[in-house]
Amino acid sequence: MDTVGLNSYLLVAAMLFVCGVVCMAVKRNGIGILMGVELVLNGANLNLVAFARYTVLGLDGQVMALFVIVLAAAEAAIALAIALNFYNNHLTIDVDRGSELQG
Repeated sequence: MDTVGLNSYLLVAAMLFVCGVVCMAVKRNGIGILMGVELVLNGANLNLVAFARYTVLGLDGQVMALFVIVLAAAEAAIALAIALNFYNNHLTIDVDRGSELQG
């Protein structure tokens, strides 16, 4: 019998989401901010899969979670390219130095 209910999954997903938001707000470098974004996306994925399991949605939640994973992989690849380019130009990945890029 399934002893873990929907509330347990939602609690873990909420903790992941809060940790991600705090990480995005506190970190000063681009890598830390990207880690926070990934935590937020993982919290959303956990919600989608949990609702797909405990409601009549069927596979819809899991398919949406798969799309979010693909989107996160593309976002990470683009962000890594931006961070490497920023590092080559400024020799740091401190996001406060990004204000110099405004035109």
